[in-house]
Amino acid sequence: MESICSIVRQAESNFKDGTTEKSAYVSFSMKEDLDTIDAYLNSKHISGEEDTLGRLKPFFNIVIAVRNLWFRATDIDRKNIRIKSSKVAHYLMAFLASIHLQNWMRKTNFGKFLNDWGLVLASHGSSVIKFVEKDGMLYPETIPWSQLIVDPVDFEHNPVIEKLYFTPAQLRQNKSYNRDMVEQLIASKGPRKTTSGQQIDQKADYIEVYEIHGELPLYYLTDKEEDEQTYQQQMHAISFVSKRGRNTYDDYTLYSGREKQSPYMLTHLIEEKGQTLSNGAVKYLFQSQWMVNHSAKLIKDQLDLASKIIFQTSDGNFVGKNVLTQIENGDILTHAQNQPLTQLNNKPDIAAMQAFGQQWHSLSKEITSTPEALRGETLPSGTPYSLGAYLGGQAGSLFELMVENKGLYIEEMMRKFILPYLKKKMDTTEEISATLESHQIKQIDSAFVPGEAIKQSNQKIIDDVLSGKITEQPDIMALEGKIQAKLDEKGNQRFISPSLIKTTKWKDVFKDFKGIFECDPTDEKQDTQAVMATYDTALKFIIGLQGRKLTPVEEYLFNGLISQTGYLSPVEISSLNASTPPSQLPIEPAQSVEQPVRSVAGQQLQTAIK
Repeated sequence: MESICSIVRQAESNFKDGTTEKSAYVSFSMKEDLDTIDAYLNSKHISGEEDTLGRLKPFFNIVIAVRNLWFRATDIDRKNIRIKSSKVAHYLMAFLASIHLQNWMRKTNFGKFLNDWGLVLASHGSSVIKFVEKDGMLYPETIPWSQLIVDPVDFEHNPVIEKLYFTPAQLRQNKSYNRDMVEQLIASKGPRKTTSGQQIDQKADYIEVYEIHGELPLYYLTDKEEDEQTYQQQMHAISFVSKRGRNTYDDYTLYSGREKQSPYMLTHLIEEKGQTLSNGAVKYLFQSQWMVNHSAKLIKDQLDLASKIIFQTSDGNFVGKNVLTQIENGDILTHAQNQPLTQLNNKPDIAAMQAFGQQWHSLSKEITSTPEALRGETLPSGTPYSLGAYLGGQAGSLFELMVENKGLYIEEMMRKFILPYLKKKMDTTEEISATLESHQIKQIDSAFVPGEAIKQSNQKIIDDVLSGKITEQPDIMALEGKIQAKLDEKGNQRFISPSLIKTTKWKDVFKDFKGIFECDPTDEKQDTQAVMATYDTALKFIIGLQGRKLTPVEEYLFNGLISQTGYLSPVEISSLNASTPPSQLPIEPAQSVEQPVRSVAGQQLQTAIK
């Protein structure tokens, strides 16, 4: 069978030089599209920086502003990611699981990952993310497209090849690599190169290593012919060095082994079927960017020409000469006596060329759904505010779809990679800390304070009986107030352990828990004035009730009003109502739930003493 190194070399060659026929009239090269996107984001021409006369070509960049707007409009924060319970009885477990998730996201700097991921999605339309476990911690990464060799049509069912560069020290520090192969490879080191074969820099201290992940014949791990038709998810780390002679290489296999699943995941803002690389903000503007640059080049050439005084003559000495070229080269022109010499009218028509370029610029706004209202530009004089808000809302609807797609991908990566990791790390009694919102603090305190008050009350009765004192019923409300006061000193931070029993682990707490991941992105583009107006209406409505309970119809309408803001949830409001302070609740000693607990505990203890 073909060796792994041969597979990588063939895949890299196809990726660099291959073209994909999508339909009768549509073909594309994924590598060429990636190179063009990178060039435009760096304001570089793909046809060279100079024209045929050696003059610099201007680059009138229109893609960066659109890319940045897409990036901002599709942003997601980590606070919008949480775990919900599939059962009512597991509501508190879901809350604690969300705290574990937030702790993991804080330790792994998941917020920065979300920003990096969003920038690549806005630039390219698609992004490949990778989950790698290092030193017992799972880290998410956004892999640059310049390091990847993938199938341009079917990403999921083909091997993914990542091209990496390591120093000799890094290779030696990797304990999973074959030591002998590492030393042989270091002896044949060379300068870093891109996937196109271009040299990155002059450093010869970096060695290229290819990581290949995918379902491959088991033969590559066992060397048994009977395993040629059996496929298994595998990971190989290889390298090769070209020798003298055509298609001759020295191959080095640094690592080979099985893996549970591929660490990669392909994500899109808007998926294009039949394409690994979807259309991002830059790719949509390929044609517009080229035509805007063309218009800017024409204007520059015309202005350069208009800055010169050019004469024409009928002198035969100038027949067949390129006057403009000679002027650019600084030659001195002469002519015969008695021959006419007249000035050439070289006044440019800049307005026509500007209008032509503006047409393409306007088209770019339509293609990418980024009108003036969404860009933050001043609308033309006389444009009603309502019209600008409407246009911005219509343009933003596309970004709402993109944000929804990002949320779905986050839920998938949570289920596929993060949840299994968190379950594996639950075999601990470690205390966790959480910084909570106000309504979350009320939820966790309302679940903790009553039980802690009963515990302290029972302990006081026991201590009084053991010391021979007269047992008095403690004031539960006073105890709850003291406990709550101590918790309030911690601000919005809480420290939580799995149990008072020292041997109880988090996996025991979540043994029967089945959670649901949910990503609920906040719409950061909402009109703040409209939100505040909704709040004002809600407050006036509440004041008008004068303490009267809502009817079912009024409650339905009120919840709908609050939901429209996008900042508050009716469920959160209900949780606040459910956690009413004990001082507002009528408690009768004869009907108290805690009283029998204290009495039974005291009676049992007194009986034991007797």
